[in-house]
Amino acid sequence: MAMNDTKVDAENPAVSSSDDETSLELAQRANWLRAAVLGANDGLVSTASLMLGVGAVKAEARAMVVSGFAGLLAGACSMAIGEFVSVCSQRDVELAQLERDGKRGGEEEKGLPSPAQAAAASAMAFSLGAVLPLLAAGFIVNYRLRVAVVVAVATAALAAFGCVGAVLGRAPVLRSSARVLIGGWAAMAVTFGLMRLFKASGI
Repeated sequence: MAMNDTKVDAENPAVSSSDDETSLELAQRANWLRAAVLGANDGLVSTASLMLGVGAVKAEARAMVVSGFAGLLAGACSMAIGEFVSVCSQRDVELAQLERDGKRGGEEEKGLPSPAQAAAASAMAFSLGAVLPLLAAGFIVNYRLRVAVVVAVATAALAAFGCVGAVLGRAPVLRSSARVLIGGWAAMAVTFGLMRLFKASGI
């Protein structure tokens, strides 16, 4: 059976090549989606932790929302710049290799990643994750309820991101989701706890 398959592929190289290209395209798409999920997870955890940290010192809703919005803007810009620089460096290396191989200007060059697209995607993913705790806290006046809602929304979103990331990365869903949840909880708890100590010290 294996010999027959090999023979078919040899007799129809276009079919084999097409299958390889399709597999490569699907793999690249999965990597992009996984990177988007990780970016959204970063935005969620960092913004929720920042808001809870500020909330540990100041109970006003405005303080939490403003700090969260500032974190969204700063984080999205940082992610975009970092991704742009990273992809530019990767692109330069691949262009240099094409130059050495004498393939500059060919079809292969069109398949190289775009730094601008990568930067925009990274910033968008971070912003989508960061906006969740902002929307959760923006309309709640009661301090305790606001903190509880931020934690609850972050928990639900972390679980969802963990599941999606596990599926895209072909990892065990339960274990992957548990890691994401525990990591997010730890970040929020440490930030809130340390800022509580900061407030108690009277500094």
